[in-house]
Amino acid sequence: MSVLLVDDVRKTFAGGEAPVEAVRGVSLTLERGDFVALMGPSGCGKSTLLHLSGAMDRPTSGRILVDGTDVASLDDDALTRLRRERIGFVFQFFNLLPTLTVLENAALPLLLAGLATRDAESRAQALIDRVGLGHRAGHYPQQISGGEMQRAAIARAVVHEPALLVADEPTGNLDSENGGRILELLVEINRDLGVTILLATHALETASITRRIVRMRDGQLVAEAAG
Repeated sequence: MSVLLVDDVRKTFAGGEAPVEAVRGVSLTLERGDFVALMGPSGCGKSTLLHLSGAMDRPTSGRILVDGTDVASLDDDALTRLRRERIGFVFQFFNLLPTLTVLENAALPLLLAGLATRDAESRAQALIDRVGLGHRAGHYPQQISGGEMQRAAIARAVVHEPALLVADEPTGNLDSENGGRILELLVEINRDLGVTILLATHALETASITRRIVRMRDGQLVAEAAG
């Protein structure tokens, strides 16, 4: 069973003088353990496709299945559960909660899923140790560097063992050294934990770490190659 199946998906946004078709008839499949880069210039539709793939938005037409579940068949509550249980998200601007420590941020998905605090924090601690943040467990986001914040965000994104990790320009807000460390961490998570990753980027250097590169232009997939 595919982790992600995007089948003839279209997404149209109303507003302005005319509707805008951001995604136009896209089909894409990710199998378990895949690591795929979605490349293209700004405005090509890659972020829209990423949000659709992560069940953060619904397509105008077509099908999206995440870990075998048809997103269109879910009401809002079930869609929230799907995102919480089967999908992890990493964004360019980290999106850590400033009032929570690194450990508490990483444990949050498990707490929301109903795991006891002690168990959630134990699992989160093991993961932040793995990403090299054990010494920062009690720090707040404003007390750590950008690279450390992104590592904490990655720990939070995979602590609940999602089927799919969606990463939108995860190195876009980092210098080259910290960006390289984040890419190495994503490779490790894909290889060692078996997490399927869909990563959007405009940078070929970033895309080159993946197993497969898919290029977009004007809302459509136009080329595919090995990473």
